[in-house]
Amino acid sequence: MKPAIASSLAGLLTLGLACAMSLPASAASLDARYDVSLLGLTLGTASLSGGIDGSSYKLDVAAKLTGLVGGFTGGRGSGAASGSLSGGKLSPASFAVSSASSSESRTVRMALDANSVAAVEIEPPIDSKPDRVPLNDGHKRNIVDPLSAFLMPVVGKNLASACNRTLPIFDGAARYDIKLTAAGTREVKLDGYSGPVAVCQVRYVPIAGHRALRPSTKFMIENKDITTWLAPVAGTNLMVPVRVSVKTMIGTAVLEASSFKVDPGVTASAAKPN
Repeated sequence: MKPAIASSLAGLLTLGLACAMSLPASAASLDARYDVSLLGLTLGTASLSGGIDGSSYKLDVAAKLTGLVGGFTGGRGSGAASGSLSGGKLSPASFAVSSASSSESRTVRMALDANSVAAVEIEPPIDSKPDRVPLNDGHKRNIVDPLSAFLMPVVGKNLASACNRTLPIFDGAARYDIKLTAAGTREVKLDGYSGPVAVCQVRYVPIAGHRALRPSTKFMIENKDITTWLAPVAGTNLMVPVRVSVKTMIGTAVLEASSFKVDPGVTASAAKPN
């Protein structure tokens, strides 16, 4: 049960951070809180905070398992990403994520330049396995890290336009595409936001760095039960996931916002001075 729970949480965070590659020249600070559940049972919490302005962005994320499951597994993780905005294009500069459980821990640090990997460090290193699909230099170009990708643009007032795209993700160890297609809109009511959200169907397409023979890999390739809901960030034409639902091998896991608070026109650094 422990590996399955950790895998489900990691999958939710990865897919929840899989989004788009361009931003407008605007400013806002964001503070979102999420609940993590599996089979309808609350397993933990997650948070996303940070801000954007006309030339840069910075995001921080944290997650932890709570209650009985958290006591057994000790599952927790945190991450940060930053980058620049030039000509309406998102250019990640740094990405770091750390995760830990009662059985293992790992830290990934990555530097990026012009949407390509400049350097990457994984501690401890990923084990070499015969069925792991090799990475090459081409897999590390024209990509976005999974946390920077949490920011999604929308054209005008057409919320569904945030979907219908393929996202080239590299997380430091694996290269994969996340394919989104529009599946309509719906109304939500959250602490800090009430209104429409875009609903996207999601498919996972592994390219390199993954274990090709793992049952979980085959399951996710064939998985048609992945969705995300995107809410607009006031003061920008960005959208951010407020719900991610993923069918796993042990049941449906959900990452869902309990609050979604935006301060438009104010960056996170201005809103929360040191």
